[in-house]
Amino acid sequence: MIRVLVAEDVRLLREALVDLIGYEDDIEVVASVETGDAIVPAAVRVRPDVAVIDIELPERDGLDAAAELRDVLPDCRTLILTGVGRPGNLRRSARAKVAGFMLKDSRPQELVAAIRTIAAGGQVIDPQLAFAALDVADSPLTEREADVLRLTSEGLNPRETAARLHLTYGTARNYLATAVTKLGARNRVDAIRIATQAGWI
Repeated sequence: MIRVLVAEDVRLLREALVDLIGYEDDIEVVASVETGDAIVPAAVRVRPDVAVIDIELPERDGLDAAAELRDVLPDCRTLILTGVGRPGNLRRSARAKVAGFMLKDSRPQELVAAIRTIAAGGQVIDPQLAFAALDVADSPLTEREADVLRLTSEGLNPRETAARLHLTYGTARNYLATAVTKLGARNRVDAIRIATQAGWI
């Protein structure tokens, strides 16, 4: 029996996933949670074989939780579901070493087949997303520029970013300005959007 944890914040979708997956004779849903911060504690408690996780969850991003889950329970493999097929999310998933990445508009039988494949040690990647990710160029940002942009995306101002990275205020501002220019962005918010969608931060 394949033991599955489901993490989805929309109640109707979460319950539909639980019913769909649980209908299979060889699969059992052992936990369902609605927030990202509930994933790891629930998984530690019930020890699932596969965690089916939505990326965009309240309290904590699904991919962040998936990365911690891999460290805490390496035998639990993760299938990420997303409503938006951004190449950047696929790249982040690869960094988190998830076993599968699928769009929410996949057919139900594809999801069930993916769970079985992942439980057996295989990987499942939506082919359209894989091709889209290959089309994205390598990041034009230096590591420092990416760090500054990432911290800015988390809500830190340039002074706080400078302190976190042990830089001067002026240097942090320069890195941010250079990142905006390199990405051809209108401003820092636009730069964060571009870099996030491409998987560069």
